Amino acid sequence: MNKNDLVSAVADAAGITKADAGRAVDGVFDSIAGALKAGGDVRIVGFGTFSVAHRAATTGRNPRTGETIQIKASKQPKFKAGAPLKDAVNS
Repeated sequence: MNKNDLVSAVADAAGITKADAGRAVDGVFDSIAGALKAGGDVRIVGFGTFSVAHRAATTGRNPRTGETIQIKASKQPKFKAGAPLKDAVNS
């Protein structure tokens, strides 16, 4: 399922136009991204938790040349599925 399929599914389920559903889906995504950017978590009961994982700086190797390189510290978005979502997938 891609974003267009998701927008169509939301429009059908809610009985609204695809344009309205597209704005709603974009609003949800923007709100989650904004909360993560601000350093918070997003917990959706019955679905899961979005959070930010901090990765420390490390030393790595360029596989082509074997040269040692420095990998910068970064923040990575993370998602942990809730029990109801896991149960729905496994049933």
